[in-house]
Amino acid sequence: MLPSATLGPALGLSHSYQSLPAHFYSRLPPEPVSKPEMVLLNEPLAHALGWESDLLWRFGAQWFSGNLLPPDASPIALAYAGDQFGQFVPQLGDGRAILLGEVIDRQGRRQDVQLKGSGRTPYSRRGDGRAWLGPVLREYLVSEAMFALGVPTSRSLAVVTSGDPVFREQVLPGAVLTRVAASHIRVGTLQYFAARNDWPGVRQLLDYTLRRHYPEWQERDKPACSLLQAVIRQQAQLIARWLQVGFIHGVMNTDNTALSGETIDYGPCAFMDHYDPSTVFSSIDHWGRYAYGNQPAIAAWNMWRMAEALLPLLETEQPGKGKRIMQEMLALFPELLQENWLQGMRAKLGLSGKDPADAQLIERLLECMYRGRADYTLTLRRLAEVLLTGAEGEAAWCAGFRDPLAARRWLAEWLAVVRRDGPDDALRANAMNAVNPLYIPRNYLLENALSAAVEQGEWQPYRQLYQVLQTPFQQQEGQDTFSQPPPATWGEYQTFCGT
Repeated sequence: MLPSATLGPALGLSHSYQSLPAHFYSRLPPEPVSKPEMVLLNEPLAHALGWESDLLWRFGAQWFSGNLLPPDASPIALAYAGDQFGQFVPQLGDGRAILLGEVIDRQGRRQDVQLKGSGRTPYSRRGDGRAWLGPVLREYLVSEAMFALGVPTSRSLAVVTSGDPVFREQVLPGAVLTRVAASHIRVGTLQYFAARNDWPGVRQLLDYTLRRHYPEWQERDKPACSLLQAVIRQQAQLIARWLQVGFIHGVMNTDNTALSGETIDYGPCAFMDHYDPSTVFSSIDHWGRYAYGNQPAIAAWNMWRMAEALLPLLETEQPGKGKRIMQEMLALFPELLQENWLQGMRAKLGLSGKDPADAQLIERLLECMYRGRADYTLTLRRLAEVLLTGAEGEAAWCAGFRDPLAARRWLAEWLAVVRRDGPDDALRANAMNAVNPLYIPRNYLLENALSAAVEQGEWQPYRQLYQVLQTPFQQQEGQDTFSQPPPATWGEYQTFCGT
């Protein structure tokens, strides 16, 4: 059933995913809300999509709540499966999301436009299909912060409050997020059809994904092998970027692993403060499966699940060799991730060459940071100050560790390495500051901003934090508060999915 009413002009939406068979999705409209109000609009993103902000402010409350839709919208909920905390669930799907359509942005890229929190769908199971304001605001801010940090990510276009209550452990204000992504095709989408032995469906999804995301691989004579290889490379790059900025996704299920290589489905995500590979924030990750340091292994595990879904097609392409070729490609994943991580970490530490000893130097710093409970972001950022201010910078840097003497020993080793070659100190420091952020979505700052907005209706802290995070590498006058680690009284911290 399509929505009975539309509003305003067409947005230039297209619907290439609906060229796939009908069992790939379900057609249905969003459920209406009682009192939609648009409280946030990402005007730079709107411009990038080719849409005028004035138009979106005029019609956005209705469009992005799902009450009334643009005339060229064709809403669907996507089907997919997934491994949730290692347990395969053969049917998940968009339980609280509706894809309005796709738009070709100003750079010629096809982008999905999706409502999240728009009501029940055939995949909701026992859920209400709604979202409440806190997690919606979290995803809006964190996804845009990730974009500013240069991490591949879905993005947030708008937040509309619904005027309706959402019932969780307590009664909470409802909201709908408008999300933009390269696509919402997941490892779990392949698994959905493979679990049903629907190999024509797997092949159709495979061909569509290659056309949409990896056209340079499309003409090769082994498409299943090409897609697996392309996604392995993209995931290796993505997870390396997560590690470099201290990001913890929190729920790396296969249904949250996008074949496009973007970060998607921000739930109990957070950024690490002091460096500790075992850091977990998610309230539902009781055993640390998705801890910061486990993310490379989990990404590899997810790639294995993707390969299993493609294995019959791999065997068809190369009879008798498919499994061996699959294993060979997957065996490269840890190496590719390490290469990407090491390349980024070299830049963060100002290491201009490719000395084999660099990896050990970096690992010794991380061990020193772990033992010294040093702040991950500030430790890396302040290295540039050591080059610029000499003894003063050295003292300030070492003071960030519980064991300043151990820190000073590592620092002397690093200084000897970086001054052997490469540009002068000022050029090196500038290059380091361009890749080491000063501002990240600190958990305590984000929680304070969310609390003010949701509980008190005071939006200034949220808007100010959001604005600072748009230029995370540039020191901003008068904004020192936003670069500081949490106070000692902050204590333990947990994040929640919001479902």
